[in-house]
Amino acid sequence: MNLAQYFPVLLFIIVATLIGAALLGAGRLLGRNVPDAEKLSAYECGFETFGDSRMKFDVRYYLVAILFIMFDLEIAFLFPWAMANGVVGMTGFWAVAIFLGVLTVGFIYEWRRGALDWE
Repeated sequence: MNLAQYFPVLLFIIVATLIGAALLGAGRLLGRNVPDAEKLSAYECGFETFGDSRMKFDVRYYLVAILFIMFDLEIAFLFPWAMANGVVGMTGFWAVAIFLGVLTVGFIYEWRRGALDWE
């Protein structure tokens, strides 16, 4: 194994680190640091915080978030298929039709179970 082939990668990492450190240092040295009460205050949605920051959230919030991520990622699988639609032929078409069918059945199941209802 010839380690000389990895020299450009090492050089890239070193140069990137030096440039990043130089930019952070320049920002620290040249930037104005004028903290005031407004800048140092806690910010949450435009108003002062209320209650404990460790308060419990309803599990439905997390369920809706997980469902969004799940369906969003499954829809992302359609983009490669759409780009290769002419190449995959009828086999690819029926595979995606089955995939969309399963996705639709899962969505209907979650809808019927009330996972998408927010009170």
